[in-house]
Amino acid sequence: MADEKIVRKMEKIGEVVSTKMAKTIIVVVTRRVPHPLYKRIVTKRKKFYAHDETGVAHVGDVVRIVESRPLSKLKRWTLGEVIRRSAEATVALAE
Repeated sequence: MADEKIVRKMEKIGEVVSTKMAKTIIVVVTRRVPHPLYKRIVTKRKKFYAHDETGVAHVGDVVRIVESRPLSKLKRWTLGEVIRRSAEATVALAE
């Protein structure tokens, strides 16, 4: 038990903005932080490339991405789960 290390991987929640690549999604993570000098709340966005093996995520979905080993030049995250489906994806799946 003492030899085992507990590995905690970073997780982020964001919105899928692109699914045009094969097995890859682009997720935008938005965070609100105070400006260091002026203390005004500023919205900051960062794009993350994530691996989506099965292709379940669609544009507009809110997803959880989990840190992983480097899979390519830009991909260091994998899709953990789809938290909320977008309205457009729900309509498309119903048809």
